[in-house]
Amino acid sequence: MGDVLAGFHAAWEFESDSVLIRYERGIRTPKLFQSLGGRRIPLAALEGVTLTPGRRGTVVLRAEPRPGADPLIEAAAGQLKEAYDPYRLVLPAERETRAQYYADELRALLTESGPADRHLVAPPSGPLQFKGYDGKAYFDGTSVGFRWFSTRASSAKWKAGDQNFPVAGLDGIEWRSPEGLDGHLHLVPREPVSERPAPPDQDPAAVVLGLGYGPVHESLPFAAAVLAAVRDRRPGAAVPIAAPAAAGRRDPADVAERIRHLGELHQAGLVTDEEFSSKKAELLAEL
Repeated sequence: MGDVLAGFHAAWEFESDSVLIRYERGIRTPKLFQSLGGRRIPLAALEGVTLTPGRRGTVVLRAEPRPGADPLIEAAAGQLKEAYDPYRLVLPAERETRAQYYADELRALLTESGPADRHLVAPPSGPLQFKGYDGKAYFDGTSVGFRWFSTRASSAKWKAGDQNFPVAGLDGIEWRSPEGLDGHLHLVPREPVSERPAPPDQDPAAVVLGLGYGPVHESLPFAAAVLAAVRDRRPGAAVPIAAPAAAGRRDPADVAERIRHLGELHQAGLVTDEEFSSKKAELLAEL
């Protein structure tokens, strides 16, 4: 389709084989969206589209990912709050007719349904480190490391020492939101452990999360990246999907394309003169 639909905090660009979601920056944009930056969602990763009434004069367009198609959603395991859902686009109610058009057009292009046999959406490219309550976690693409804090780590973790887990030796990862009472990130070993698992604060294969420690926008993309790496290294796994380019200066062609789309939104009256000038300057600063 090649069209753009802009809502609060994000804009969706509809292409023939995918939907490119670009999340806006700003103090009102959820930090998880800012961390993700932008995501290309292949149509093969989606199985449905809905358009429903939202709150306070809004409508919500939502793409429904297939189970197992997106490592971020798989790692979240249903724990994301509605406002953090990266597949929701909230729009003013006056754009309902336009949103319905795109929902119908997109729905007509979807041909897949049910669980995906591999990840179809590229994993987040970062951040690949964060500070939890009792230690720092980092991931270099091939192994996960935990470095304990002497003032907060339990004696069991301190005695075990800093940890390093090669991805080849992992079977998965368990993420529990830091916004809950039992927030943690736990690495699941490939070889079964016969002993009774220890609680996260005593387990050297887990980092404790909490409010201010390993927040969602840092620990969840981290978990998704590790999970994607684990899946890619399983026997018979498909060739990994290329991750987005590393952070740094943007490709000039990409910046030019984004400014072009911004201009289209401005001409359509979807962004104000001030918003257009501000966003354009922000994009040019990324060169």
